[in-house]
Amino acid sequence: MYKRGDFHLHTTASDGRLSPSELVKMAGRRGMDIIAITDHDTVSGMDEALDAGRKIKLKVIPGIELSTLCYGKSVHILGYFKAISNISPEFKNFLQEMSEYRKKRAKKIVDNLYKFFNIKLDYQSILENAHNIVTRPHIAQAIIDSGYNYNFKDIFTNFIGDSCPAYVPTKKLSTEDGVKLLKSLNSVVVLAHPVLIKDVNMETLLKLPFDGIEAIYSMNAPKDTEKFIKYAEKYNKIITAGSDFHGLPRKDRDDPEHSHSIGEVYLEEKDIEIFLNKLNTLN
Repeated sequence: MYKRGDFHLHTTASDGRLSPSELVKMAGRRGMDIIAITDHDTVSGMDEALDAGRKIKLKVIPGIELSTLCYGKSVHILGYFKAISNISPEFKNFLQEMSEYRKKRAKKIVDNLYKFFNIKLDYQSILENAHNIVTRPHIAQAIIDSGYNYNFKDIFTNFIGDSCPAYVPTKKLSTEDGVKLLKSLNSVVVLAHPVLIKDVNMETLLKLPFDGIEAIYSMNAPKDTEKFIKYAEKYNKIITAGSDFHGLPRKDRDDPEHSHSIGEVYLEEKDIEIFLNKLNTLN
């Protein structure tokens, strides 16, 4: 029986610092019995993660964190697959298109940083360091590595956060369409880190056909967790837990979104069983 589960983890396949196999091994050392790999808009690290999990007898759920927009605001959704065979070639092609857009978006953000703030970065180096799946944290790290005297919080608050001058929106996949897309692949679909969602009515989101809500999250205050569990009960959703681990070193703990530890929060046995029952009823 699985007693501790972390269902929101990132690897070098997107914007994490550990390879899929390294992350799986760390999760085992941290006492996890079951985890999900949920890289941003890619499943490219999944084969490696599943193989590493088999070797140390740690259950790995194939997953993804999909970027969507609701009323122009960023909403992330988590999809969990019963098996890697559920991830169709068509979906992988769609993700590749999103990856190409991410590169163009990152180039525009880099250009905007120079235009508006005289911050000059080497875009090609950022792309190489990000293994071609470039996200805003990669750009933020490049600013710091280039010697500018800012931390992650400064950079996201003033330069590249939503509505900041250098910000460029993500590809315009609506949240409703994102949920439908993941549902078409027979995945369990969960609203990611609701505590980070701004300017979008939570109850409006939960009327969409989400299966669950990430009610237990590393940035929650106790009152937040209590509130989201109540939402889950009201709308008949399952709950999940996620650290949103990216593997940034401790010196970067001032980054509000990407400094969490594996197992910092976790799902317990009863709710893991509910999650797996939901997953296993899918085709």
